[in-house]
Amino acid sequence: MSRSPSSPWLATPLLIAPLVVQATQYLSVEQAQRLLFPTATGYTPEPLELTPDQARAVEQASGTRVVSRKPRIWRAVAGDTPLGRLFIDQVYGKHEFITYALAVTTDGKVAGLEILDYRETHGDEVRQPRWRAQFLGKGAADAVKLGSDIQNISGATLSCRHLTDGVRRLLATNRVLAGTTP
Repeated sequence: MSRSPSSPWLATPLLIAPLVVQATQYLSVEQAQRLLFPTATGYTPEPLELTPDQARAVEQASGTRVVSRKPRIWRAVAGDTPLGRLFIDQVYGKHEFITYALAVTTDGKVAGLEILDYRETHGDEVRQPRWRAQFLGKGAADAVKLGSDIQNISGATLSCRHLTDGVRRLLATNRVLAGTTP
């Protein structure tokens, strides 16, 4: 005669699935700087804090929420000639942050977008050059909307949407910092 276990948990095999998190760093800030502004001879950090009025102006212009009023920005220069700003920002993919760099020229147009860190298990197709190239030349006056002028990638919808929203927010931030009303 066999004894039955005193607890049903003892009779059931315990299966513990390991938590799989894919965290990949593709570029450092310095590598992104060199890649996005290849002719730059220097980068100067631009430490600032958006005023409440500036944050509201960015939110109104971009239709997205300003989470941090202290954006990470560097001014890129070639000698004495300003080339633009490099923003380092984070947006959520589906569950985790995506860290990206956005280069904006002195005339307020996107010069490039690079993914620095991607922590999601799916959706890293946003790193594809063809998808990121859709942002080139876009400015704060452009729609920069997923499904209109920015195409979605099936299986990476949230990453696409949130990166697109982030780019639109940073373009509005750049415009507010330049002193023009979006």
